Amino acid sequence: MSPRDRGLHAVARVREVRERDSRLGLQRAVEEQQERAAALASLEDELAARAGGPAPADTAAYVAQRAGLQSLGLAVGGARGRLASAEVVRAAADAHWQSDHTRLSAVEGLLEGRAEVRRAEAVHAEAKELDDAAGRQWLRRAVAARRAEEGR
Repeated sequence: MSPRDRGLHAVARVREVRERDSRLGLQRAVEEQQERAAALASLEDELAARAGGPAPADTAAYVAQRAGLQSLGLAVGGARGRLASAEVVRAAADAHWQSDHTRLSAVEGLLEGRAEVRRAEAVHAEAKELDDAAGRQWLRRAVAARRAEEGR
């Protein structure tokens, strides 16, 4: 970690925490939606089973069955409402996570870009240093060769 990027690394840590929290929130919202969908399916199955049964012979049994079916129908309606609410919460959690994930990716991209620039600068500096060293060696050899020619 470069000291120049200390602040950006702090931003990345905060973004990581936010992204993780929103991902956990999304997972919980998906679980909640699945639970609501299962509860609705169970109530609908029960309603279908009770409604499809034989009609009662006497009036009191008919009234009791009808009241039970109405009550179950109301429960199905409530379960549909709860499922719709859970779907809205899941969609909001998904949007929140997408936003946090995008922000984290942007910061990580900046850090990677800066690291790549520093690597390129280091390679350039090393090449310059090697070039200077090679130039000095060549100059020494050229001076030595000239002295040797002059000394003959």
